[in-house]
Amino acid sequence: MNILLADDHDLVRDGITSFLQTAAPDVTIAQAKDFAEALAIVNGERSIDLTILDLNMPGMNGLSGLTVMRQKYPDVPVVILSGSVKRSDVLNALEHGASGYLPKTLSGKSLINALRLVMSGEKYIPSALLEDDGGTIRPGEIDLDGLEPDNPLRQLTNREREVLALLTKGLSNKEIAKQLSVREITVKVHLTGIFKKLGAANRTQAVKIAMQLGWEA
Repeated sequence: MNILLADDHDLVRDGITSFLQTAAPDVTIAQAKDFAEALAIVNGERSIDLTILDLNMPGMNGLSGLTVMRQKYPDVPVVILSGSVKRSDVLNALEHGASGYLPKTLSGKSLINALRLVMSGEKYIPSALLEDDGGTIRPGEIDLDGLEPDNPLRQLTNREREVLALLTKGLSNKEIAKQLSVREITVKVHLTGIFKKLGAANRTQAVKIAMQLGWEA
């Protein structure tokens, strides 16, 4: 696998490169110190399977660099690397076509798992983004006191329960986003959390499992 790693800090590039090559000997890393150099590498004859771009390096201009890379090479997944894990930054990156968002605080093992997930066609979302974001559960959705302590429904955040409530009514992601006054990508993030906590593979299965666990639509 050929990976392009672009970051303006030598220490970051060298550290990630060293770890990846140790953990996955079949990986080849091409390094770039800014977006212009990254684009030049991808423009070259060398085949790149995955691109990692530092959000704040020279030439990125916010998410403009991500947009350019995705437009020029739509078949090459792009992952954003950043020291910031602000919810707005993560959601904006995903909305602009990023296949994942890697905090620089990520452990080596987690980094490998995240990149494998991206290469399998999935998106990597920092676990912090799946935590409660202040949603307000609507009265009558579910009586948590009536559930067993180990019931997976108890693991859902307020916002995830709001999304699940609308999901059981058959609403689309776009309709749920409109109901909750959030962006559609935010709904997708919450669905990821719901699927993970309920052990569901898709929307239909999530609703079925929720009903079996005591959810009342």
